[in-house]
Parts: sequence; C-alpha cells; structure tokens
Amino acid sequence: MEEFAMKKACFIGGQWLSSAEYAPLYSPYSGEEIAQIPQADPETVKAAIAAAEEATAVMRKMPAYQRAAILEKIALLMDERLEEAAKIIALEAGKPIKTARGEVIRTIQTYKFAAEEAKRIHGETLPLDAAIGGEGRLAYTVREPLGVIGAITPFNFPMNLVAHKVGPALAAGNAVVLKPASQTPLSAFFLAEVAEQAGVPAGALNVVTGSGASVGDLLVKDPRVKALTFTGSPAVGIDIRNRAGLKRVTLELGSNSAVIIDRDVNLDEVIPRCIFGAFAYSGQVCISVQRIYVVKERFEEFVSKFVAETNKLRGGDALTEDADYSAMISPRETERAVAWIEEAKQHGARVECGGEVVDRMLQPTVLTGVPADAKVSCQEVFGPVVLINAVESVQEAIELVNDSRYGLQAGLYTSNLGLALQAADELHVGGVMINDIPTFRVDHMPYGGVKESGMGREGVKYAIEELTELKLVVIKK
Repeated sequence: MEEFAMKKACFIGGQWLSSAEYAPLYSPYSGEEIAQIPQADPETVKAAIAAAEEATAVMRKMPAYQRAAILEKIALLMDERLEEAAKIIALEAGKPIKTARGEVIRTIQTYKFAAEEAKRIHGETLPLDAAIGGEGRLAYTVREPLGVIGAITPFNFPMNLVAHKVGPALAAGNAVVLKPASQTPLSAFFLAEVAEQAGVPAGALNVVTGSGASVGDLLVKDPRVKALTFTGSPAVGIDIRNRAGLKRVTLELGSNSAVIIDRDVNLDEVIPRCIFGAFAYSGQVCISVQRIYVVKERFEEFVSKFVAETNKLRGGDALTEDADYSAMISPRETERAVAWIEEAKQHGARVECGGEVVDRMLQPTVLTGVPADAKVSCQEVFGPVVLINAVESVQEAIELVNDSRYGLQAGLYTSNLGLALQAADELHVGGVMINDIPTFRVDHMPYGGVKESGMGREGVKYAIEELTELKLVVIKK
C-alpha cells in the first residue's frame, strides 16, 4: 500500500500525470502525513474533460457485453485486492478496518450490478395507432449515453459512493471525470489503477484531485460536461444546481434521519440496530440515525439499554481489528460536533453518555430532552451523536420526522401493520424502512431524497436512467 500511495498523480486519458502543486494528506486518527496529493490547475481539469469527450465516441459504440465485461473485471480485480482496498479506506478516511472491508465488499457488488444493468438498457415500443392519425407507423424508444459525466464524491464512502457514479456511467456508455473528496483521493487512484487493468478505454475514466471550488467549478461551467452527479452538502449541491444550466444534475445531499420506536417492539432486537445506525463510522453516514423518537411507555427502558450498549463500543486506530469507531474526518469537524452538543446542553438537553474527545476521538454521544430547534436536531450533525426523545404517539413522531429541511430516509419499528402503512404514506422522505433503521441500504435499490436531501435517484438501474437520454424513433410504413 505504501508503494501505491507514492503514485501521487492525476489519471487523465489513460496516463498518470504529475502536478506542479501538491498538498499533504493527513491521517484522521494519527494526524500524520500519509501522502502528497496533486492539486490540479485549470488546464489539467480541461485536459481531463477533453480526454473524456474524446473517449465518448469509443464508449458510445462499445457493445453492451463489452461494457459489462469491463465492469465485471473491475469487480474481480477489486475482490483480489480487497484487503489492500480496505486498508486504504481505513488509512485516509479513518474508517475502522472491519467497516472498511464491508464497504469494499459492497463496492465489488455495485460494479457487478453495473455489469448486469449494462445489458438491460432498453426502450419500448409505442402503439401510435392509439391516437387518431397515428396509423401506419412503428414507434420505439432507445436510451443513449449523455456523454461526459462530472462526478463529485464525498469522503465517507470513498469507494462505494464512487462506484455508484462511475459504475452506472460506464455501464450506460458515458465517460467520466471524477473529482474525489480532498481527504480520500487514494481510493480514487486505486480505482483508476484497477480500471486501467480491467480495460477501461483511455479517457473513459479520469481522476482529478484538488480543491472542490476549483475543480468542481470547471466541471459545472464547461459545456462539454453533459451531466453532474454530486454527493455532499446541501449548500454546495444547491449552488451546483443553480449554476448548471441545462446540464442533467443528480444531487445526494444532507439528512438528519430519524427512527420511530412504537410501544410493542422487542427492544433487545431494535437497540443493536439503532446503535449501529447511530455510531457506525462515527455517524459520518448520510443516513446515520440522528434522531430517535420513542413512545413514552418504553422511553426510560430504551434509553437505559441504549446507553449501556453504547458504553461497550471501543475506539481506536482505524487499522486495528477491535476498533468500533475512530477519529472523525478532521479536528475541525470534531470541534463543530462538540459545539453542537454544548449548544444542546445550554437549551436543556441531557448528556446520557459521551460528549468528550479522547485521543482525537469524539466518544459516542447520547442526548435526551433535545429541543427541536437545537442544531443536533434540525441540522445534520454528521458525527457520533444521537438524540432520543419521548413522544406521546407514533403520529406525533411522524410529524416531528417531517418537521425537517431534509427527507432522505426514515425508519419505524412497530408490529401494527395499519400504523406501518400509515407511516409509509405520511412520512415525507425518499425511503421508508419498516422495522429497520433508516441507515439500511443495499446497492441496487433506488436511493435519494426529497426537500434539501437532494434530487434524482441512485441505485445502479436508477442512476443509469439519470445518465441516459431517451430518444424516440418513428417509422412510417
């Protein structure tokens, strides 16, 4: 892995190109420098876009079975190097190694899904004679690639969220310019190496590192880029949408996902899932459990058991096997989360456990009695912080879940089928998980939100629809 980390260069047009300027990359856990990362200048970004545009002709003509075979080969090569990939994630993202392995396994599966879906891109025939004047004509639709896709990805799932953009784009016959998060470029370089070995045509995948403002701005403005797929903060996503003009835009943005606990559930089954949802990767997950609303009859029992189980979690170096959590992505983010905890306390919240930083690690934090206008309730904390509040009923909880700028996913635990169907109907979110946490996601399901959680859907089949254009063909007999 040290040898691979030395490949500090952008990947453009099938070549590794050095840069005039570099920036250090630091380990979230130790704070030590782990690599020097190229900072692309405008000419480098333009070269990547040009390489992608040139590759679109090759990708557009490539048969579906060849695109599928390349994506299968990416999955195979990643599987052979699974442990190396997991260590890269653990090192640069601070994700515990056992969690990082899970991400790589999902990444492999995502490329396999992309390979399968590459062979399922199709249109339909239309009965034009259903309309007066439509007689004597044959009509059908086809889906065509858009061309150059700009992909901007976050740090928290540096391989799998990249796969959710690159996999569908290549499956559909597009070319990609990938701008990974500044903290997690090594994962993207790893993908570029694997893709090259798998036979991805030169220019079909380009990896450009540097500041989001400089690289991202050029992707947004350049007319050769036909679509943007972005995962990140609402502020940046909204800005991209406002400036993108007629580009196709898919946005996966913020969340403060909630789960509702009804009175009739088995807490011994529910609580481990909720703890996983709240504290996996220190809560730095788009659909992390941030808010838990418990019907008051079970509230005290729930809190007591939840805190007891939370206290069993172990922190440490992300590369060690026994670490359940590690340092957040940066000291600045840790300081922000602590400030939000302090603000909640000032507004009457109680810290049941955690709330302190030990060896750069914010301890898993449980808050109760949090007012709805506290930042840890109404904004996205993106840290190991969860609030647990009592409610009179599931209906009250549904109203609290909906009283949010966000709407990505929500969960409800109940044995009442009628109540479950009511919640599924009334919760204003992109996905409702009945008898599970909102953190549940498998990689072929549609995934996306409403309100400030974004627009468009990922999940390989659905992402392909976002990254293709529908064309109608009518033939007069």
